[in-house]
Amino acid sequence: MPYLSLDLQYFSQEKTEKATPKKRQDSRKKGQVAKSSDVNTAIILLIVFLFLWLIAPFMLDRLLAIYQMSFRDFIHFDATNENIQQVMSAMAIEAAKIVAPILLIAMIAGVAANYMQVGVLFSTEPLKAKLERINPLKGFKRIYSLRAIVELLKSILKISLVGFVTFAVLWLQKDEILMLSHGTVEHALLVIGKLTIQMGLAASVLLIFLAVLDYFYQKYDFEKSIKMSKQDLKDEHKKSEGDPLIKSKIKEKQRQMAMQRMMQEVPKADVVITNPTHYAIALKYDESEHDAPVVIAKGVDFVALKIREVAKHNEIEIVENRPLARSLYDQTEIGDLVPEALFKAVAEVLAYVYRLKKLI
Repeated sequence: MPYLSLDLQYFSQEKTEKATPKKRQDSRKKGQVAKSSDVNTAIILLIVFLFLWLIAPFMLDRLLAIYQMSFRDFIHFDATNENIQQVMSAMAIEAAKIVAPILLIAMIAGVAANYMQVGVLFSTEPLKAKLERINPLKGFKRIYSLRAIVELLKSILKISLVGFVTFAVLWLQKDEILMLSHGTVEHALLVIGKLTIQMGLAASVLLIFLAVLDYFYQKYDFEKSIKMSKQDLKDEHKKSEGDPLIKSKIKEKQRQMAMQRMMQEVPKADVVITNPTHYAIALKYDESEHDAPVVIAKGVDFVALKIREVAKHNEIEIVENRPLARSLYDQTEIGDLVPEALFKAVAEVLAYVYRLKKLI
């Protein structure tokens, strides 16, 4: 039997169940989402090289302008602090005109790539300091884990494939590369720029393909990491629906409070009709407020006993009438008027009570 209980406990803790929507939402709040950094890298590279291809003429003009400025305008400047500062400022402005659009388009591509994967998400949870991150044992496990091995293989694969693709582009253009020394500077810049864009686009397309595979792997790994055990599902259900023990205690407290309020109304009754031991119904009749008597308390067994005790303590008349007590209990709720079918029987009881009190 001890072995059986240990087995059941083990299986209840095993992560075999899919994550619930609440678990996914909690993980997302902590910044834990299915995301591939390779997707970001591939999209940024592809967009940047496409942009470079579109603005290649503009960049060529700016590079030639910098070249001309260096050898035409600044070559005869005296090397004074003021002149050097002027030269560096002019060169920085020209360089910024080339680099700024590329940086801007790279930033937009990066934001778009993240949005495609996780949507709008802001979380400070990953920035919080955690002592477990500096735990040498856990660090060793991360280094030699299956995930680390997969990342290593991915890196080797990416480097190998990208290297092969770029080499293939250069090999196909080897004749043109060997002739660069016989051409003009402008022609050399055009060829180098063309080769750079071709290699970048080829590598980007390849990385897009690898990034899609990596994204599916990251999604699989994420789904695996947020799996829940049967015990986790039970605990979540308890938190969302409320612990049954706590709920039962709350209901019990509510019943006690309702009974206490009901007992406070018994002293206001004109009569308590009993079974005599199993049922008790307290009636009150005020012709200025209602056309018929009102049930202000009722109960069976223990509650009926408490109603009779309160009635005796407050000198309320207790009348035994088995069929009437049962009918009132079955056909009315607290606060209801006595049904018309029972008017005659109740009137006779009230008349009896009033005679005892010498009211009529």
